[in-house]
Amino acid sequence: MKKSADRPGFFQSVKKLFDPRNHSLSTMVWVYFTCFSLFIMLMMWVIQFFFLETYFRSAKIRNAEDICLEIEENILNPNISDVISSLAFKNGVCIVVTDMSGNVQFEENNLGRFSFLYDDVYNRYGESMYKLRTKLIKGNEEYATELYKNTHFNSDELICASIADAPNGFQRIVYVETAIEPVTVTSQLFNNQLFFITVILIEISFITAILFSRRISRPIANINETARKFGAGDMDVEFKGTGYKEVAELSDTLNHAKDEISKVSNLRKDLIANVSHDLRTPLTMIKAYAEMIRDLSGDNPVKREEHINIIIEESDRLSGLVNNLLELSKLESSNAELNISEFSVHSILDDVMMRYKILIERDGYNINLIKDEDRFVKADYEKMSQVLYNFINNAVNYSGDSKDIEVKQTNMGSSVRIEIIDHGVGISKEMLPVIFDRYYRGNKTQREVVGSGIGLSIVKGILKSHSMPFGVVSEEGKGSVFWFEFLSADPVVSGVQTLNETSKKRRQGKNRTEKL
Repeated sequence: MKKSADRPGFFQSVKKLFDPRNHSLSTMVWVYFTCFSLFIMLMMWVIQFFFLETYFRSAKIRNAEDICLEIEENILNPNISDVISSLAFKNGVCIVVTDMSGNVQFEENNLGRFSFLYDDVYNRYGESMYKLRTKLIKGNEEYATELYKNTHFNSDELICASIADAPNGFQRIVYVETAIEPVTVTSQLFNNQLFFITVILIEISFITAILFSRRISRPIANINETARKFGAGDMDVEFKGTGYKEVAELSDTLNHAKDEISKVSNLRKDLIANVSHDLRTPLTMIKAYAEMIRDLSGDNPVKREEHINIIIEESDRLSGLVNNLLELSKLESSNAELNISEFSVHSILDDVMMRYKILIERDGYNINLIKDEDRFVKADYEKMSQVLYNFINNAVNYSGDSKDIEVKQTNMGSSVRIEIIDHGVGISKEMLPVIFDRYYRGNKTQREVVGSGIGLSIVKGILKSHSMPFGVVSEEGKGSVFWFEFLSADPVVSGVQTLNETSKKRRQGKNRTEKL
């Protein structure tokens, strides 16, 4: 029972030991490289013990055929005897060359007196040679081979024969006898050599694995150390990747991520500062005017009404700020739902412009609406109204002393381009790339009209959710042009609809959507 209970713990320990997550990269590289080297050496030993004899036999057969071919090519050479002697000595074989009748022309024996060819020539009068000659003539083969068992040495021997054609019409038969099993000395030599090679390879692979593992893991270890510093809050670190393409790409990616995180961190600080300012001011005013009503104007209807209106305005300001933050959160989390409907471009422009009547009359702003031919488009009416409202508010905020703003419609084939143009402070080239980023807000604004700096971020989220192109063209000191395009615009066939008709159609569509 105790052994059975201990067994799961043992297997868990073994599993943990071989789990790569429990070891460093250098250790795992060393293990993999060492295992690979051991596998190669194991394969060498397997080949040595199981395939050496087969390989040796095949090599010997090819060698015998090559010797026959070389003798055929030199059969008319005046020094053919020397060629045969050299081949027999170098390859340790017995060579016999006869005419077609079996008469020996040349003979060189390096196998000793127990050679089959030697025995044929001097004892049995060509028994083996006759058999091979018959096979060559009847079979029309280039080479004829026969295996024989040498009882004196308990080994297999091969005799290979071929016909050498001479230009003078005389033919010769070349016989080559060779042992096709490695002799004991040769086999022992191979084993000893392989043993020393194995020992040397183990030492080399061990040292090489250590060097490679350190070299491969060092850049990643450096990046990991830098990442720890960055995680601890050090924004000035720099990821340095050297040695490998993948490590360099990883360091570039981490540096880019670090820059983006630093940018977001700075923007969040600005958001906290901006939102704190925008929250503190209306809260202070609400408290101040509430105290004034309590202490001073509670019995004065006129003053009380004035103070209550200020409290309501400041409350609306707070509500708008909170709503903007919630809207941005929805857009960033992709939880905002689109209520797509078809409506007139003129209707949404007129509807939004109605909101600025008081601003035009009270503060002297000149907001000029320039229309093109009316078009029907498909989008979320409420969200596109919010886009226009935020763009116009932004123009009001940055219009400066000119107070001249243009809202321009331009039909462009299958799209409608809307431009909001102001002639105010403009945007610097450095700020243009980040104007739609979260929490961005310019400095040259007034408190009466400025928001928390997230209006353009909301606009960006809405337009991207509609897959609508948008952008900004600006020059510092000369104003800005913010634009976007409605897509898949259809012309109004039955003439320009009135604002009331389009609004009625939109409300009916909205009611139908709510019922569904």
